Amino acid sequence: MPAQAVSFALFLFCYYAHAGTFSTYASLFFAAKGMSVAQIGVLMSLIQVMRIFGPNVWGYVADHSERRVFVLRLTGIAALTALSGFFFGTAFAHLFAAMVLLNLFTSAQGPICEALMMSEMRGDLSYYGRIRLWGSIGFILSVMGAAFVLDQYGVLALPWVAGALLVCVLLAALRLKEVPRIPHAGPPPVLMQVLRKREVQMFFLSTALMVAAHMAVYTFYSLYLERHGYSKAVIGAMWSLGVTAEVLLFYFQGNMMRRWGARKMMYLALGVAALRFAMIGSLADSLAWLVVAQVLHAATFALHHSAAVTTMQRWFAGPLQARGQALYISLSYGLGGSLGSLFLTRCWENLGPASVYYVAAGLAALAAAAAMLCFRFQRLDA
Repeated sequence: MPAQAVSFALFLFCYYAHAGTFSTYASLFFAAKGMSVAQIGVLMSLIQVMRIFGPNVWGYVADHSERRVFVLRLTGIAALTALSGFFFGTAFAHLFAAMVLLNLFTSAQGPICEALMMSEMRGDLSYYGRIRLWGSIGFILSVMGAAFVLDQYGVLALPWVAGALLVCVLLAALRLKEVPRIPHAGPPPVLMQVLRKREVQMFFLSTALMVAAHMAVYTFYSLYLERHGYSKAVIGAMWSLGVTAEVLLFYFQGNMMRRWGARKMMYLALGVAALRFAMIGSLADSLAWLVVAQVLHAATFALHHSAAVTTMQRWFAGPLQARGQALYISLSYGLGGSLGSLFLTRCWENLGPASVYYVAAGLAALAAAAAMLCFRFQRLDA
């Protein structure tokens, strides 16, 4: 177990408590501010758009200064300052600017913390899931707690809740200590040479398509359930159910990877994702089927994420680890997530809310095809 396991777990708990609460209820906050569905789609897509830039900008600063913990603290202070923009102003342009600033700083914090964890683990990911699950637990508790606060005080209280959680993120960053990067014998691998490999390109295409499909959940799920008559308490409970399943899978992730391997787990996650999104689109009036679909989040997020992180070690271990993590977030969650959110917004407007989930099922199927090519190219190029 890493020496800073408790500190890493605390930081991830607070970070995902904020990230989960804000992403879950922000669409409802923007609707209360008078934004249209199209404007909400654009504003929510900024969470993913800034993942293209934030992790790379702050990852570069952290790597070249070799002060990653300092960067976590700096971005924590900056994020709190940026959040103040949500307390005043109702124009679309004002909220757009506030979202850009807030997510420019918060988007880098998760990848930098994970880079610190992997440096301390020195390539042994046996305990990765058991530390990462505390982020999911923070998500659950915060989303459930925020549901009751927002039901009591209204959804416009969201900035106060988010601000309190960002203070906790900053306090958790103060506990962390710097971890020396793993020394590399011989010349380090060239990043562009790795990115030119066709299996790497297919890997990032697959993960980008999978994240694009998940924008049906991350951007529209709360609004979708509200349109079907579910209360904020039910919406919060559904989010928490999915993340509870995620926590359990993260706990057993190490054993599953050792027994069946990343390739089989990746295929399973992608197949389950296509089924899950189709269920949400066609069975939204049945709470029981929605519960089943949310339990499948364990496979579509936690299992897929674990399989992806394990697969990446083939190309991005050692001196490329931090940049590989940044690229994974930027290309998959940033580029894939932002394009997916915008595309699915057009589907919502032109084809109706349910179409978003049918299209997401198709994107998951395409992600499975790209993953098959990735592993096939690995075998051919080995």
